[in-house]
Amino acid sequence: MTADTAQTGPLILGGTGRIGRALRRLADDGHWPMGRAALWHGRRGDYAWDMREAPPALPRPVRGVVVLAGVTEGSPDALAANTDLALAALRLAARDGLGPVLLMSSAAVYGREADPGREDSAAPAAPYGEAKLAMERAVAAHVGRLGEQAPAACCLRLANIAGCDQLFGAMSAGPVTLDRFEDGRAPRRAYLGPLTLARALDALCAADTLPPVLNLAQPGAVGMDEILDAAGARWAWRAAPPGALPRTRLDTSRLAAAIGAVAPATAPGLVAEARMAGWTLA
Repeated sequence: MTADTAQTGPLILGGTGRIGRALRRLADDGHWPMGRAALWHGRRGDYAWDMREAPPALPRPVRGVVVLAGVTEGSPDALAANTDLALAALRLAARDGLGPVLLMSSAAVYGREADPGREDSAAPAAPYGEAKLAMERAVAAHVGRLGEQAPAACCLRLANIAGCDQLFGAMSAGPVTLDRFEDGRAPRRAYLGPLTLARALDALCAADTLPPVLNLAQPGAVGMDEILDAAGARWAWRAAPPGALPRTRLDTSRLAAAIGAVAPATAPGLVAEARMAGWTLA
């Protein structure tokens, strides 16, 4: 399937989840031009498909496939659906000659590893991270079985998405209680603004080649207290409980090699992008 790339966007599978809704808001408001040309999937979307069934024909050409569809919580059996959804997307892409296929994995595959997390390692510490790593391995195996007929596929180990993660969700619900470690600092996390995510997806869809796995984050780690202050949220400290993780950070050198440098994350920038994508403070 070919098309004028100036007139087509990606197929977004799972466009009704939190990240999908944020990206759709950016597209509808004109902040993500490629998204306005996207084909948005859902049970009742532009492309209606129950991903447990055989995929219907696409109504028009697309440029790349972005797989947001996934399961974030539940039993191990429920989380195993992440692999099923990824393989369904690959079968569609192979059938229609689509690519690249960008599949959302997670920084959770690094578990409690010393940062920065690098793509050649993984040590998940919770069922969600284990499920995402299993998905990555199933994708690699499926691509290997298809050989030359396989679509280009890249599993993206996502950082926290501003406006879509637990911290922003907590701010939307009311006052926040934040861990403080013995050094007086708050947790620091790898982040990615939703507009930066949209632009990175554009660049990844246009890349000549992609590795099987790639970290997707803005460089650095941002203090959660900085984000709360930038958003004007109400919050208070508590002593960090045993086992709390002070910092997560992702190595973004391979991302920069693939699509060019991405601006470091800042708390004001993350809050601004979250608001552009529809997030609001309580």
